[in-house]
Amino acid sequence: MYSPSAAGSASNTTAGNRVFRYEVTGLRQSSESDKNGYAIRKSGSVFFNVPYSRMNDFMRRIARLGGKIVNIVAVTVDSGHDGLTPAAPVAAAAAPEPTPSAPAEPPAAVSHEHIFPTDVPVNTYKPKNPFTGKVISNEGLVREGGEGVVQHITFDLSGGNLRYLEGQSIGIIPPGTDKNGKPNKLRLYSIASTQHGDLLDDKTVSLCVRQLVYTNEAGERVEGVCSTFLCNVKPGDDVTITGPVGKEMLLPVDPNANIIMMGTGTGIAPFRAFLWRMFKENNPDYQFKGLAWLFFGVAYTGNILYKDDLEKMQAENPDHCRITYAISREQKNAQGGKMYIPDRIKENADELWALVQQPNTHVYICGLRGMEPGIDEGMSAAASKFGVNWADYQKQMRKEERWHVETY
Repeated sequence: MYSPSAAGSASNTTAGNRVFRYEVTGLRQSSESDKNGYAIRKSGSVFFNVPYSRMNDFMRRIARLGGKIVNIVAVTVDSGHDGLTPAAPVAAAAAPEPTPSAPAEPPAAVSHEHIFPTDVPVNTYKPKNPFTGKVISNEGLVREGGEGVVQHITFDLSGGNLRYLEGQSIGIIPPGTDKNGKPNKLRLYSIASTQHGDLLDDKTVSLCVRQLVYTNEAGERVEGVCSTFLCNVKPGDDVTITGPVGKEMLLPVDPNANIIMMGTGTGIAPFRAFLWRMFKENNPDYQFKGLAWLFFGVAYTGNILYKDDLEKMQAENPDHCRITYAISREQKNAQGGKMYIPDRIKENADELWALVQQPNTHVYICGLRGMEPGIDEGMSAAASKFGVNWADYQKQMRKEERWHVETY
């Protein structure tokens, strides 16, 4: 039976009761800005006090007016302030002008229990006492023009107690033995379904699996043991499952949070779970109102997994869902080279930097381990435009539990 999870709301969090001061430049006296009565200073800076719950609406409003957010700091103000009008002129006049050498003040941290679910299942089934699930379906995901074999596989969990949350993983123990005659060891896979499962009955779990194939030093074709097993299972087959495990990639309970996702290939698995929960399910206790922005890197258009669903969600939720592809073998970056996720980050540097300064913005990275340096390079380019050292700011985000990485 479908049973919505217990999730909090912004009004119940520490951040939800706070106000943040935005410094905005780029607004100009025009017929549009005149309607709002903005007292724009000669320097071009305007200061606004914005409640946490209205930060996303405010950012969209500023974007429509052609402004740029250059600084965000936490403030203490009269609770009666409406939050969407400029701060008092005296305060604005006293505020310092932005300079490239003055990095933004990092937002105050919010305790873990206010950000993520508190009831997180872990290791319900261990390798010595695994669960046996049955395959319900095994569907190919690679389209014409794509490369490799990638499957979406759904398992029946009926008769067990395996409960999980978005962002967790399960272990699969393939049948047979290794070269030493010992039972094959388990492999971990990121869960690609929401906690309610693809059938919304709380009785299934789904994975997104690419078959590992490579040529060894002897020139022989080698196929991954577990991935090959999974890509070839049929409905009704038994599969040995362990877990769930993992707390690094959990989705915040705050429906107003901004979720920036960067993934390559099957690294989209946890992000599929996030997006399905946000936009495809009807969860009364989780009505997503933030911004979900997916940067998805693939080799060819045919390798864009779940493409139709992704683009439909973006079309139906233009204010809350953005999909940005980096198709390396088909698109070119500004220098004429192959297009990768770091290139897309650089293209969107200003907006990304404004987002990551918000205390309710979380960044998630999932995919091959080699993608991390490139993402750091892209974010460093974004931060440096505002005189900020990205390595220092990233450390601060980690402390605030807003920077999440799961690579393999």
